[in-house]
Amino acid sequence: MSGSPPLARRLMAELLGSALLAALVIGSGIAAQRLSPNDTGLELFENAAATAAGLFAIILMVGPVSGGHFNPVVSFVDAHFGGISRRDAFAYLPAQIAGCALGAIVANVMFSLTAISISTDHRASAAHAFSEVIATGGLVLVIFSLARTKRSSITPAAVGAYIGAAYFFTSSASFANPAITVGRTLSNTFAGIAPASVPTYVVAQVVGGLAAILVVRVLYPDVTPEDAATVLMPRTRHEADTAAVGATPGLSSAR
Repeated sequence: MSGSPPLARRLMAELLGSALLAALVIGSGIAAQRLSPNDTGLELFENAAATAAGLFAIILMVGPVSGGHFNPVVSFVDAHFGGISRRDAFAYLPAQIAGCALGAIVANVMFSLTAISISTDHRASAAHAFSEVIATGGLVLVIFSLARTKRSSITPAAVGAYIGAAYFFTSSASFANPAITVGRTLSNTFAGIAPASVPTYVVAQVVGGLAAILVVRVLYPDVTPEDAATVLMPRTRHEADTAAVGATPGLSSAR
């Protein structure tokens, strides 16, 4: 979008946000394992609670710059509805994957583990794949329904709440994000996933995103590019644009 910050700044925001997200998910999983050994339910609760709260904060932190996607499915659905260009969605993709990989390394090192340890946790069952379709589709529906109904101010909290809940109502614990799925292969800990399971998860997540597009089209047939531009948070205006507005008599720049 023409009013967005420069692409380089948005890519930096997506890289940083994705890294923080992966560090949050994996780091809280490691902490949960150490705090509550041999109690999987409590470990999952601790991991989910930390992820829900932390995701809320991370979106608020960098969302005004890039939109706070941290997720290729969200970016490409946003591009489909005209919130960002397809070129920008393709540019976001490597930044999101690289950020999640970096975050996994950071989490491992913070807990005195080997920087990269490939996960051996195989998760690719039919139930897990179906869960990822539901988890990803639901996430996209939450985001775009709030954007269309002009409630983007609560999207960070809603996304955090949805992901936290989806840890428990899906058998896959709601990865719902191809970039974080790849990043989680680099930590052989509670939140890890074996590389062999990644293709199944990514395909399911893409299917969930495509299904969500159809549902959004049915529920909200009048979604506009202006609505999509507020996913997950409205981007701040380019400095040049705001300077021009500020220089116009009777108008003031808005951040």
